[in-house]
Amino acid sequence: MNVNLNKAPRTVEQNVNDVSRISQGAALKGDLSSATDIRIDGRMDGTLFSEGKIVVGEAARLSGKMFAENIDFWGGMEGDIYAKDTLSLKASSVVNGNLHVRRIQVEMGAQINGSIRMITEEEYDQLAASLTK
Repeated sequence: MNVNLNKAPRTVEQNVNDVSRISQGAALKGDLSSATDIRIDGRMDGTLFSEGKIVVGEAARLSGKMFAENIDFWGGMEGDIYAKDTLSLKASSVVNGNLHVRRIQVEMGAQINGSIRMITEEEYDQLAASLTK
């Protein structure tokens, strides 16, 4: 698994409000890396990396690893989540894996089957660099 973490130079055409989407009914097997935000409503099997925010909808089902600055999570996940800043687990979320986060918010009803480890931004950078190679 090799996710390129090298930042692509921002161009004038690249809008900071751009969002990469995997819509409900779509399935992706492999790795996805984005300099912008990502919204997942379908299925994803692999490593997901965003320099911004990842939003995982209620119908979404993921397996693998997820890396992002901030994550809002409503769906299901089989694998580990790494948040440089904040992970927000909504009431409908089910995570079977370990969480590595700086801050976490968990709504009543969210399910976590794994461990939670609080990390610093520097630890996130080291984990992201080593685990996405």
